Amino acid sequence: MGSDATNNPTSQYYRTASDLQLRNFYAAKASINTNFAIPSIPSTIPKVYDDSVARFGKDTAELAISHFQGVIQSFFVGLVGAKRVLEIGTFTGTSAIYFASALKRNGVKGGPDDNGDKPVICLDICEEFAQIARDNFKEAEVEDYIEIIVGDAHESLANLEGQQFDVIFIDADKISYMAYFEAAIEKKLLAKGGLFIIDNTALRPAIQLIDCQTPLPKDKIPEEGMDDDFDSYRDFGRPIHEFNEHVRQDPRCEAIMLPIFTGVTLLRLLDNN
Repeated sequence: MGSDATNNPTSQYYRTASDLQLRNFYAAKASINTNFAIPSIPSTIPKVYDDSVARFGKDTAELAISHFQGVIQSFFVGLVGAKRVLEIGTFTGTSAIYFASALKRNGVKGGPDDNGDKPVICLDICEEFAQIARDNFKEAEVEDYIEIIVGDAHESLANLEGQQFDVIFIDADKISYMAYFEAAIEKKLLAKGGLFIIDNTALRPAIQLIDCQTPLPKDKIPEEGMDDDFDSYRDFGRPIHEFNEHVRQDPRCEAIMLPIFTGVTLLRLLDNN
């Protein structure tokens, strides 16, 4: 959960911050509308973060998206007029709460549709995180909007065939990004005019491979790579860089990476027939 203007930085921080840091804080603050009937930042979100810190420690708690990223993603939900969202990787529910709140602003009602499906479907492999997220959804009063499916996301995606979503958010194990993306396309899960939002696409192990051609070797870091350990290369650098290069050159879609947080990629399909 990267720092932003909603985390109330001290005056000392403002005096010592760089122009870039100040610009980020200013942009975050300028993006929060305090007059929304449904707030830009759901009221329970700070508690979700604080509880995660207390339970798992700060490093793990920061797996959740930041307030500013939540506001940005909510804006995209509004921009495409989304009615349904698929989230792959839920953790303790921060991003799902933002999505549900954004759908409320779109006029979407909670509860199952005629097929028994809620507006937000979340996939996560961890029952512990899923139960914490369910509790957080209840506290945020969005439980009618969100369903969590626990299990292997590859299998869950296959079982969702026949459903469609206006936004698909991927923020799970990086090794599987390519497979999740391709499965969503193959199963026609993204509705026409819909949007992929892919998180963590500019993590440090990936950007160190900027000059490396794909496919990358599985058993060693290429000579053009930089100073990272092999585990980081295997689990983060290689799969993310290969995914980025794949979507950059994919004639089916248009991709743009935003150099914010640890990289956020937006993808729209040009043809999903």
